[in-house]
Amino acid sequence: MYPGNHATLHPDRAAFIMASTGEAVSYREFEARTNRLAHLLRANGLQRLDHYSIFMENNNRYLECCAAGERAGLYYTCINHYLKGEELNYILDNSESKILIVSSAKLAIAQEALENSSGVSLCLVVDCEASELPASHRSGLTYAVFSTATEAYPAESIADESLGTSMLYSSGTTGRPKGILRPLPEQPPSESLALYQFLTGLWHYREDMIYLSPAPLYHSAPQAAVNLTIRMGGTVVVMERFDPQDYLAYVEQYKASHSQLVPTMFTRLLKMPEEYRTRADVSSLEIAIHAAAPCPVKVKEQMIDWWGPIIHEYYGATEGLGFAALNSEEWLANRGSVGKIVLGELHVLDEDGNECPEGEAGELWFKTATEFKYFNNKEKTTEAMSTDGSMSTVGDVGYVKNGFLYLTDRSTFMIISGGVNIYPQETEDLLITHPKVADAAVFGVPNEDLGEEVKAVVQPLEGVAQSEEFAAELMAFCVENLSRQKCPRSIDFDPELPRLPTGKLYKRLLKDKYWADHQSGIL
Repeated sequence: MYPGNHATLHPDRAAFIMASTGEAVSYREFEARTNRLAHLLRANGLQRLDHYSIFMENNNRYLECCAAGERAGLYYTCINHYLKGEELNYILDNSESKILIVSSAKLAIAQEALENSSGVSLCLVVDCEASELPASHRSGLTYAVFSTATEAYPAESIADESLGTSMLYSSGTTGRPKGILRPLPEQPPSESLALYQFLTGLWHYREDMIYLSPAPLYHSAPQAAVNLTIRMGGTVVVMERFDPQDYLAYVEQYKASHSQLVPTMFTRLLKMPEEYRTRADVSSLEIAIHAAAPCPVKVKEQMIDWWGPIIHEYYGATEGLGFAALNSEEWLANRGSVGKIVLGELHVLDEDGNECPEGEAGELWFKTATEFKYFNNKEKTTEAMSTDGSMSTVGDVGYVKNGFLYLTDRSTFMIISGGVNIYPQETEDLLITHPKVADAAVFGVPNEDLGEEVKAVVQPLEGVAQSEEFAAELMAFCVENLSRQKCPRSIDFDPELPRLPTGKLYKRLLKDKYWADHQSGIL
């Protein structure tokens, strides 16, 4: 998010705009803001390769909080703003963060975490008055108003600028989140990381682009997209939160040329009333990118029919193990694929570490495109590596056909029923296409005879009653479209599944309840 010479060449161009209010921050102002914060970070003892954290919802200070670290050689950790105090405390301590930047809306949670954190010495509070600051009950911790603290520093660059980058944490869907640390080359901030340079060409980022960002800024995908846009001199339009009707309105209002979504956003857009979709003007969109979770084939088909062949998909992990990508034309010829491998060397391995033949699913291992480790977590780093250290995995399962990669699921969510391996992603993808379903999760639950059986938990659309009749309708829908072994044996309902706006589903929270009850003898 380094503005570089754009602050000089196009000082009055908007670096970003807050979608709902129209508040615009020019490149000139963005440059000044990031410089002031970089000076503050240095003044508080942060030197190259040190860490600080950001814990906020999308707001008008978020991007400068990242950009300051990017020009000061620091690792900045953007933290999921849905976390609770204990979860936040773990990341602050594990990341060795020395400063926390928090919004007033998240201050109470931050205060709970900070009173038990030994490393953070300064908490900067955005959108807060001095009279609203809490008193510190821990020695060595100070709270300060963000705007007041930064305004005391110059708007010019620090003397020792160097490239910094994010150190983001995994979503923790299968355990404690892990900080993903990639090597940081010692170079000026004007030189971006090689991966960003590659993505710029892949998705045709350019100087006059308008990028509409509907996702939380703590996530790796919007982080990369926003970073690229600002480095290219474009304008980012930041949505505070995703709403399908608002999204379409902002595409038209701001003439967005680029955007990045997740499949659940596609689903919500498609399930809007027809009148909203038909009158929406999305003609300005040139490229709509999606990733983060597998997209049901029917959903993507409908999106291409609606928006045209502008939809690009990619597969990758924050760890940077490898990268696959494809455009709409390639996808239509290889429906369900997430693309061809364009970075890293992929190996599909069975449980014994042998290469799987084409078309046969196995765990995805990469001779990595970039080095990484899990910060302060040697055990998890070792688990992700092959015994000889030449390959890494994040536990995804898939297969290759005609040179294109297809995902089936995470190995941790595989169901073993009567000795048969079942990957629930296909069942989830089907259920989400039912016109009365808002979201769905499928996983294994205990079965005395089979070991596990397939369970579905469904979030109905608003206004749809949770009933035995509806469950039977969904069961019949599955039987009509899937082999019997993939169909759920029972369906429960939940008014809201634990899915983040990033598209990640905390399936573990659902699954653990059933297994805990089983271990307690309740089931």
